[in-house]
Amino acid sequence: MELKTIGICTFASLVVMSMVFAGCTGTKLVQPNASSSTSDRGNSVIEANNRFAFDLYSPLAKDPKYAGDNIFFSPFSISSALAVTYEGARGSTADEIRSVFHFPENTSLLRQGYSHIIADINSENASYTLLTANALWAEKTYPFLPGYITTARTYYSANTTNLDFINDPDASRTTINRWVEEKTRNTIKDLVPAGSITPMTRLVITDAVYFKGTWVRQFDKNKTREADFRLSSGKTVLVPMMERTDEDAVYPYAETDNIQLLEMPYEHGNGTKLCMLILLPKNDDLSAAEKYLDPHNLTELQNSSASRRVMVYLPKFTLETKYTLRQTLAEMGMQTAFGDADFSGMDGMRYLYIQEIIHQAYVDVNEEGTEAAAATAVVMWGKGAAPTEDLIPVFRADHPFIFLIQDNESGNILFIGRVENPNG
Repeated sequence: MELKTIGICTFASLVVMSMVFAGCTGTKLVQPNASSSTSDRGNSVIEANNRFAFDLYSPLAKDPKYAGDNIFFSPFSISSALAVTYEGARGSTADEIRSVFHFPENTSLLRQGYSHIIADINSENASYTLLTANALWAEKTYPFLPGYITTARTYYSANTTNLDFINDPDASRTTINRWVEEKTRNTIKDLVPAGSITPMTRLVITDAVYFKGTWVRQFDKNKTREADFRLSSGKTVLVPMMERTDEDAVYPYAETDNIQLLEMPYEHGNGTKLCMLILLPKNDDLSAAEKYLDPHNLTELQNSSASRRVMVYLPKFTLETKYTLRQTLAEMGMQTAFGDADFSGMDGMRYLYIQEIIHQAYVDVNEEGTEAAAATAVVMWGKGAAPTEDLIPVFRADHPFIFLIQDNESGNILFIGRVENPNG
């Protein structure tokens, strides 16, 4: 995993499926109540996405490969891409994907949910930019089922473009990467690496998510100072620390004996309310914050918050991450998709399986706000306690913390991350 610190927050998310043919504050709601009808307007999908966000964070945080590293990913990007993948899965392959991603068994709830959420995300707003896009890139000679292509377009806004993977795989890769860069405002580059598209590639599914917003209460750049940040190892590093301590520094805030919660809203005009949630442990023990990465626990903590003046110190940071998720998702229960898979819903045959899933993300947090983007590639081959009222709490994020970017009204978690070292 590559990790760099830059300075603004951007996410871009993409899913690439390379298939081979062998043979022939508003509402502080993190866990919406699911409904048995399509009237829940995406609540079932949001609940599924949020559960997956916490499920995936845990193994990444515990993986020795990432010990002491920052973590950052877009659960919505990954789950959106795998929803399109799931539409082509059958039998135990579909059952395992549905279980890992908590997709509703009711197909109408899944499809109408994503259709509603995608339309909501892409509704124009003058105060911030929030976009998501899907696409199918198909080998021009390969006979995909018309029903699968239609489903992807109708419910996931994924139009199909035919490419010549067989005779010109690298040019096809360049075309796909150019689309990713465009949809993520040039924040995610070279998502599909050289050599990953071959003459045996049959399909690439892409999903991109991009966000850029400004704080309701921006930080004064003149007050940003170098300050110590304590690492989990006990060492300290110098970081640019932003400060907001004036009388207008009023935020939804909550605390317990072990943790502080701060909710920082973005400008939204008349559109969807978005915010960044920060979970800051009081004793430098990040596990105290990780305990709240649970729909019930986080909802209770958010519901206990109240708007009040807070002395805020937050480091500027930029993170770039990249993960290969095959082993992680297999260990979470999605095993068949990587072996004896059944994706016959895509082509009417059982020759396809997932060879690897790659996820890349970028986030930049500074005085003005946040920019975020993420991308996921699914490569498929063929088989062969409350504060006292008289004290102003001090929220000094000078040690590792967790943050989420969330739709306040629906509770949908768009991004989640861990900052171990703002300098990368």
